[in-house]
Amino acid sequence: MLRTFLIILCLTILNIANAQSSTKKLSIGIEQDLLPYATGGYFGGIWVGKDHIRGRAIVAHVHKPNFIIKNGFSNNNVTAYALLADYFLKDNWDGWWAGAGIVCWKSSIQTSQQQSTADFKNILLNGSLGYNWKFYKNFSLSPWAGMHLRVAGDKEAKVADTTFNPPRLNPEASLKVGVIF
Repeated sequence: MLRTFLIILCLTILNIANAQSSTKKLSIGIEQDLLPYATGGYFGGIWVGKDHIRGRAIVAHVHKPNFIIKNGFSNNNVTAYALLADYFLKDNWDGWWAGAGIVCWKSSIQTSQQQSTADFKNILLNGSLGYNWKFYKNFSLSPWAGMHLRVAGDKEAKVADTTFNPPRLNPEASLKVGVIF
């Protein structure tokens, strides 16, 4: 149901941006981040912007690799929903950008023995920095890095006879592929 809502929201934003682009010179684009796919998950991102500023809506699902999960736990899965704003130094969506926004994580984790699973939710603030390189017409590559700061939500998740404490800081880096319409 939530996925359907997000798809409808993205299509609505796309329709509004197309209707207004001739009068307000809005740009619209879509992007894919490679990290979620590398972990067996998915990613969908759409953005609308003007001049140096763009707003993004993102949904992603990531299977965190066990080597970055606290010992005693495994199978940390995160579904993320984000609303972000980015500022580009140039006005043609090329070059350096910095962004910030709010992110909701719906997560699950298991004990290393995979006998029990716990679900937990967190609200995070995000800060990101990247470089957008247009490599062919309106197609771009954007390496980026960011930090998520947990500001609300579950501070612990009871898993069997142990407790998982989600980290306060969550670094992330990846590569996005995008197209500007």
